[in-house]
Amino acid sequence: MSIEEVFSSKGRVKILRILAEIGELNISEIARRAGLNYATTNQHLQLLENFELIQHKKFGRIRIFRFNEANPRAKMIKTLMDAWAINKSESTDE
Repeated sequence: MSIEEVFSSKGRVKILRILAEIGELNISEIARRAGLNYATTNQHLQLLENFELIQHKKFGRIRIFRFNEANPRAKMIKTLMDAWAINKSESTDE
């Protein structure tokens, strides 16, 4: 896995941010919030899951995805996103 593969797509970054902020969501809700279609969202989710940045659980046919807080790389990405959001809000306050 390379960091370029994860961050080379706005869609993947949006999905990571959404899951880091909100917690658990199904694929349709992730797609809606990210502004992506279902197939593209599914592809991004598979790649992010292969990198162990997210996880899913199944309830019948429904898959619920969540940020993988147990993965050190995922934790670092969340810290980066949180810091970026803080810096962005500080710069808009001025």
